[in-house]
Amino acid sequence: MGALPRETVIVGIKPVMNYVVACMTLFNSGTEQVKMRARGRNISKAVEVVEMLRRVFLADLVIADIKIGTEHHIKPEGKEASVSVIELFLRNP
Repeated sequence: MGALPRETVIVGIKPVMNYVVACMTLFNSGTEQVKMRARGRNISKAVEVVEMLRRVFLADLVIADIKIGTEHHIKPEGKEASVSVIELFLRNP
């Protein structure tokens, strides 16, 4: 598996504010576009992060693109599992 680009924020089990701060740090360091990625039940948390960024910190934040899909994994028992994925591309003009 290759290394992720520096501009990627992967939403997981941490509190929402951790991801908000990560995005703000990237934008403040001069990054033009941030890719936020979440899987499964963390998708709603990714949406919450974007809404908090727009409401509180970056009123002019642009959602440049949204990609949704499904990843397929083989569980240790041999069964196939499908997990929903969302990628949000954020731009700060």
